[in-house]
Amino acid sequence: MIRIEHLSKSYGKLQVLNDINLVFEQGKTYGIVGENGAGKTTLFKCIAGIEKYEGTITADIMPVKDHTGFLQTEPYFLPRITGREYIQLLCNARNTKPGDVDAKNIFNLPLDKYAMGYSTGMKKKLAFFAIMLQENRYFILDEPFNGVDIEGNIIIMEILRELKRLEKTVIIASHIFSTLSDSCDQIHLLSESSISRSVSKDSFSMLETEMKEKTIRQHIGRLGLR
Repeated sequence: MIRIEHLSKSYGKLQVLNDINLVFEQGKTYGIVGENGAGKTTLFKCIAGIEKYEGTITADIMPVKDHTGFLQTEPYFLPRITGREYIQLLCNARNTKPGDVDAKNIFNLPLDKYAMGYSTGMKKKLAFFAIMLQENRYFILDEPFNGVDIEGNIIIMEILRELKRLEKTVIIASHIFSTLSDSCDQIHLLSESSISRSVSKDSFSMLETEMKEKTIRQHIGRLGLR
């Protein structure tokens, strides 16, 4: 379990997160939704220990960052590092052994080629693959489906189901609402730097409809399409 209490984050005078209070329970998957710039990535970086913040973040196993697999929207790769070396580097950071990486290469990645030469989708799959081999307790996935092909997305969805079976705690941000409704137990709406709403599975469709109507009303209607 991860517990967030009174978390706030500002960049100078810009308040990105304001008094966030959330509990992410073991064995459950949570979605975080909101418009671009709502603060989803900043929230994830705070939980992962990359950003400093006000408030507290506690978990069953501390420190949280040492037991969290964080998939960033655009994973960073060192120049001239192969996919295989990247996996080994991340496993070394957790003091774990990746085992037979070739046998586990479910995405069929060219592991002996430089990661910088991978396509956007391949980079995302490599980073996802690597954090799965770290034996983490918690997973934070920022747009895991973006840029990934259909087959890759199907595999990711099945892995999410397996993580739930293994009693892992998973937090996902995605602009593809259907992927959240298929995998999440609860969805939190981040709006104007705060959690404005939290809904359980039986209300997902209602939240999606409300978000679509808001988008159409506030944005698409302004185009005056004919």
